[in-house]
Amino acid sequence: MEVHNLLSLDSRIAIGIINERLRLECDSVDELVSRYELDAEALVNKMAAMGYYYDPLTNQFR
Repeated sequence: MEVHNLLSLDSRIAIGIINERLRLECDSVDELVSRYELDAEALVNKMAAMGYYYDPLTNQFR
């Protein structure tokens, strides 16, 4: 799967992939954004539209 196209996916699919990448590969949302060249604002806005917010203590969107 092309992760850099993540923001164009359905939000419900994107949240699963994002949290998986955070759990397995990235120590923070900043690292995720940098590694996969994502637009940080677009990512946060897409997740917020579904009611998800990044929790740095658990390193996931909840």
